[in-house]
Order: sequence, then C-alpha cells, then structure tokens
Amino acid sequence: MEEESQRPYKIIDYKRERKVGVVASSLEEIKRKAQDKLSNTSDNIKILLESDGTEIDEEDYFCTLENNTTLMVLFDNEKWTPVKQFVDAVDGSHHPLTQLLSLLQEDIGQLSLLGGQELELLSDMDPDNLLDIIPDKMFLNQVKEASCRFLSDKRNAQEALDLLKLYHKSYINNTNSNNDASQTKKTRLSP
Repeated sequence: MEEESQRPYKIIDYKRERKVGVVASSLEEIKRKAQDKLSNTSDNIKILLESDGTEIDEEDYFCTLENNTTLMVLFDNEKWTPVKQFVDAVDGSHHPLTQLLSLLQEDIGQLSLLGGQELELLSDMDPDNLLDIIPDKMFLNQVKEASCRFLSDKRNAQEALDLLKLYHKSYINNTNSNNDASQTKKTRLSP
C-alpha cells in the first residue's frame, strides 16, 4: 500500500477502555490493525463511527472520513452504545458538564447538535472552575463562546417560528371569518 494514502484514525473498543492511534489506507487494513491492536482474532468484526454508531461497511464511505476520526471496533456480539449512556452506566457520579466537555473534546462538531439545556449548561459554565478537570482554558473559553452563539441562534430561530405560527393562525382565523361573513351575506341575500 502506498505510504501517501495512509491516514490517521483512532480505534476504540466497545467498552471505551482502549483507544489506539493507527494509520491505514483502507477499511480492510483498519480491520486487520484493530484485530492486532485490540488482541482479538475474530473475523466477525464491524467498524462504526464512535460518535453515533454509523456502521462503515463500504470502502467508498471509509475514504470520506476525516483524519483522526474515532472508530469503534465491534467483535462478534458486541454492541455500540451512546457515549452519554455508557458514561452513566459506568459511573453515575459524573457531572453532566464533565460529560459534555469530554464529548466535545472527542468531537467538537457535536456542539452544533446539542439541545437548549446542554447549550445553557455550557454557556453558564465558569472556565476557571473547570481547569482541574480540563486544563485547556482556551478550549473551555471557546466552547463557552460558541455555546452562547448557538443558544442565541436557537432562541432566535424559535422566536421566528413562534411568530410565523402566530401569523399563520391569524391568517387562518381571518380567512375563516371572511368566509363566514361572505356565507352569511349570501344567505341574507337569497330569497
């Protein structure tokens, strides 16, 4: 295989206990390296996106992945579980903010998929109080700033939707009123 086409990936086991960096140029090569690095010789192997569980079974799709994508490796009957569910099951004492920040450190793109409550939690955080958990203050500040922007955008979008619903309801009511008035007028004029 050509050295140039080798790209970096992170492979992780289904329990999220072992994470290993590898370089590979194909899906088959990732599978071989996963067997080797995770010490499992089973030929029943699946590769998934760790973030959402999407199974990767085509070389064409594999080629579209970004460098350093985290791939979960499943052998035999192992199953993918969402990150949050897995963390809750392992240790319920984790603070929701810690879970969110860990998720975002793995894949900052997840920020755009968060809901209002999660964005509020991140917007209200004090980066200085979290340095013992995540020592990268710049990362914490950027997450806080981006969360504030996303939250503001979501609120603006919700307000716009509410306004459109109100306008639509008013339009429907006016249309119905005009139709009723027109019907009443026709009824009065009919002999």
